[in-house]
Amino acid sequence: MTTLHFHAEAQESIATHTAAVRQRIQAACERAQRDPSTVRLVAITKTLSIARIRQAYAAGLRDFGENRIEEAREKLPQLRQELPDARWHMVGHVQSRKAAALSPLFDVLHSLDSLRLARRLGRFLSEREQTLPVLIQCNVSGETHKSGFPASTWQEQSQAFEELSAAFREILNLPGLELRGLMTMAPYSEHAEASRPHFASLAALRISLQERLSHSLPVLSMGMTNDFEIAIEEGATLVRIGRALFGERPTQ
Repeated sequence: MTTLHFHAEAQESIATHTAAVRQRIQAACERAQRDPSTVRLVAITKTLSIARIRQAYAAGLRDFGENRIEEAREKLPQLRQELPDARWHMVGHVQSRKAAALSPLFDVLHSLDSLRLARRLGRFLSEREQTLPVLIQCNVSGETHKSGFPASTWQEQSQAFEELSAAFREILNLPGLELRGLMTMAPYSEHAEASRPHFASLAALRISLQERLSHSLPVLSMGMTNDFEIAIEEGATLVRIGRALFGERPTQ
């Protein structure tokens, strides 16, 4: 197979997979009686080459998610020049010492998971007179290996909700941070329905925080390849899809 034929087949594959995912998004929206335009598809491009991302762009994708600062530094400067209307999402854990690298590379941060990161990021943004839309990562599952603000008991324990509210109010008042919503990751399961309670908890938390903070939180980032349809049914406005678009990738 020639290189030209290989790239053509790869392009067709991404386009086919993108169309299939969009059809599944539309079907989930119909079940939930939602407008499909309220759900944004974020293609997770970690480990993908610049050439593959170009193919994804040609297939109509415009929102791309990376999860490592180091990899983003290698790819995004060139891609930002080539694909000026693409939007870049940071979806992985960010060490506070790398906060300064976020705003030059990304258009939105999904994974604001600590006050330490928020304060440091706010300082850099203030110094540069910049703003960055952010989502607060909430650990609604209680898994100890996951990042995020503890939020597994917020409905049962009033103190847990008070602590969340206080932390989010501080973030709301930090310079440069435009608080737009919440993000979570459900525990992996082969059964998508197992994710529903976690997504429902985040959606309910958003409503309670909006009331407590008197601040709109329009964005819910939740749902990946194995459970994004359930997430949409529970109110997701951003779904983060990698495998269903690009197939399996080597583990990092």
